[in-house]
Amino acid sequence: MSPSDAATTFRSSPGEMARLACIMEVCAPKAGNVHPAVRFRDVTHEHFIASAEAIKPILSRATSQCVGQTILDCVIATQQAAGSNTNLGIILLLAPLCAVPLKMPIESGILKVLDDLTVEDAALTYEAIRLAKPGGLGRVKDADVEQLPRINLKQAMSLAADRDAIARQYVCGFQDVIESVAHDLAQPPNDTAMTQADCIVLAHLKQMAREPDSLIHRKCGDVVAQESAARAQAVIDAGWPRGRESGTMFATLDRWLREDGHRRNPGTSADLIAAGLFVAMRQGRLQPDFNWLKEHVS
Repeated sequence: MSPSDAATTFRSSPGEMARLACIMEVCAPKAGNVHPAVRFRDVTHEHFIASAEAIKPILSRATSQCVGQTILDCVIATQQAAGSNTNLGIILLLAPLCAVPLKMPIESGILKVLDDLTVEDAALTYEAIRLAKPGGLGRVKDADVEQLPRINLKQAMSLAADRDAIARQYVCGFQDVIESVAHDLAQPPNDTAMTQADCIVLAHLKQMAREPDSLIHRKCGDVVAQESAARAQAVIDAGWPRGRESGTMFATLDRWLREDGHRRNPGTSADLIAAGLFVAMRQGRLQPDFNWLKEHVS
């Protein structure tokens, strides 16, 4: 199928593209994350797939309601489907992306969506965050989620942009997702034997190496976050997945990330991968490998 055919297939429903992006992200065996072969204590990849199914219809109507309402509706649907916070970061990224009308380019359309965000969007998003109860959130002096917001959602996100890669997307117009993550996912690999799962894992390593993961930084501090980035870069430099020592190095990284009760989980990097997959599909630059996905999704 050509890129133009892929665009025709997937651009009919933002919710379907979002669903596929979420499923592809969790099915790829990324370092330190949940995937079909590895679970966390109380979360499996089936929980993530159930969450993807639950938010699909909500994201399909994202152009007809405010971004904050979409975020809140998605969090509520996820709680009902999975019983826990499996995808708050993904929701925060996909809700504004899905709000861009399909007739508009994602690059310019997302800027308008972000510029139109209101105080109501912030209030509804704060409610969603409180409901999801993300780990390691902490408290801040200005625009804390426990307070009633007095600024719009874009302004609120700007206050966290220096310490949270997801919040930064609201300020930089999703430049990181569009120009870096989606580019890595859509760029054909030099190794033609690489599967789509391999490409997603490699893009995740590149994102981890590009900047210390925000979730690791929040839970474990800057030194550990910087070490995670350096370890990811070392795996890339070793030529993963074909380099002679790269497989062992990847396994070591994966094991290190999962130690200490999964506190080093590079979850923000994984959320950015899901958003990048959505963008690459929407641009018609990436088509899901359904033969791979059907191995993990009934």
